[in-house]
Amino acid sequence: MAETAPDGGDRVKRLEAEGDIAADYLEELLDIADVDGDLDMDVDGDRAAVSIVGASDLDVLVGAEGAVLESLQELTRLAVYRETGQRSRLMLDIGAYRQELRKNLVELAREAGDEVKESGEAIKLSPMTAFERKVVHDAVAEMGLTSE
Repeated sequence: MAETAPDGGDRVKRLEAEGDIAADYLEELLDIADVDGDLDMDVDGDRAAVSIVGASDLDVLVGAEGAVLESLQELTRLAVYRETGQRSRLMLDIGAYRQELRKNLVELAREAGDEVKESGEAIKLSPMTAFERKVVHDAVAEMGLTSE
């Protein structure tokens, strides 16, 4: 009989179950929308991560500045909540949009951080979504700076 960490094994199983529920929901949605795409599931830290990949027409699911993606993520989280009764922090990515966005935001944060270190003056960035703010805060913290 294999033993699992009291907390870790159960947590991973719960997150994998969230990913399965999300994937089922998204598969139905893709069928209804008549959009092709493959689903990849993973556990990324303390959240389930689901990605829709492999189709050329995924831009319609991302929308302008990721607005449709954000909405689909919230709907998917609600589908998980409906099944589990627990709030989900699931992260949805479509066509590597968030992956590319994260890369660009880290670059922006590093450039801003370098400028702050050089000038000693605070910099104000454009308004961002919660996801974008978290990426920037983390990148700036890695540079030994603080952000608001």
